[in-house]
Amino acid sequence: MIRFLYIDPGTGSMLFSVLIGAAATLYFLARAVLIKAKMFFSGGRAAVSLARKAYVIYCEGRQYWNVFKPILDEFEKRQTELCYLTSAQDDPVFTTDYHYIKSEYIGEGNKAFARLNLLAANVVLMTTPGIDVYQLKRSKAVNHYAHVLHATSDATMYRLFGIDYFDSVLLTGDYQAADIRALEQQRGLPAKNLLTVGCSYLDIYAQKIAAIKSDRGGEGAVSADEHPPFTVLVSPSWGPSALLAKYGGRLLDPLVKTGWRIIVRPHPQSKKSEAAMLAALEARYKDCSNLVWDYERDNIHSLAKAAIMISDFSGIIFDYTFLRDKPVLYVNQNIDLRPYDADDICSDENGTVNSDKLWQFRTLKKFGIELKEEMFDNIGGIIQNVSDSAELAQARKQAKEEAWMHQREAGKRIADFMVESAQLAAQNA
Repeated sequence: MIRFLYIDPGTGSMLFSVLIGAAATLYFLARAVLIKAKMFFSGGRAAVSLARKAYVIYCEGRQYWNVFKPILDEFEKRQTELCYLTSAQDDPVFTTDYHYIKSEYIGEGNKAFARLNLLAANVVLMTTPGIDVYQLKRSKAVNHYAHVLHATSDATMYRLFGIDYFDSVLLTGDYQAADIRALEQQRGLPAKNLLTVGCSYLDIYAQKIAAIKSDRGGEGAVSADEHPPFTVLVSPSWGPSALLAKYGGRLLDPLVKTGWRIIVRPHPQSKKSEAAMLAALEARYKDCSNLVWDYERDNIHSLAKAAIMISDFSGIIFDYTFLRDKPVLYVNQNIDLRPYDADDICSDENGTVNSDKLWQFRTLKKFGIELKEEMFDNIGGIIQNVSDSAELAQARKQAKEEAWMHQREAGKRIADFMVESAQLAAQNA
């Protein structure tokens, strides 16, 4: 009888780490021997470090293209070579006419991590969290690891230890620094370099949404009786506390009955982690002509169409607010913060959680309109009666100023940071 060996995910991760560790040791030993040989045969002259890069960016998915494009454009403008490694076979970098950006597809998952764990570079920039936590390890031949935030919401809303082991974290707003410093103190971590650079993808979105408005001849007020059709965007986060997983049809049924156009844009991670839930909802509404699903890489077109947004704790609330300057409805999920770094910020010594300690939840209450479950059945009437106010508008303006600093400057600021960090790291290596 044939027996199959089962390896649980934790053990698998550990074994992968052991194998990568062994491979990295052998790789760097061989590399050192080869460099010494080159120096010997060159008469003692310094050998160029094999395959060593000054600047590396890793992109884990096509959805992060807009985060990195302004940075790549800046390096191209400066005629400075940069190595761009991507896990997206259809990454737009491959169809962009760059001369100084050297791009390469390195596969996904463990295949990509195996390559990244053997990098030799002065500075590596990525949006991927969790370095030195699971399979993605710090390479011994990388001088500096930097994480760039890809949302204007709290930096502590990553899964546990998401940014603990980076050398630098690039922020969208100064407010994000305080909680990172608090985590460093709680966990006995060395202080990271924290630098506010702005939000690169919002810089791009702002240009795109301006172009969309221009194509339409400008944008005026939209009401439920006007054409194009009144559009409601449902765009939640993912996980058991998120809007679709927790309520699903309980919210979507009454929305569909309004007859308005309903765009449902699940979080990209839902397609990977909650495929069965999404499939069930898609089957439920397959005959509803006024409900459409948006899985496009860019959310900009859905944001541009929507007269109002319904969300939960997703950072897209702030994208919509900052770009469209319109009211939003949010469902208070009483989110379970235990899987997130934020739990250490919001929990006291007795284990009592106060989510209002986080900027995004505090701020959302100022400019958002809470939608409670008992209000779902009357969702059409509630949306029709939503009214903006000077108070809400001022709260949106203040939030934007706090969370999206250095507008239209992120690409340049991040490039400046990478150049300076690479030079400093090389000097200290």
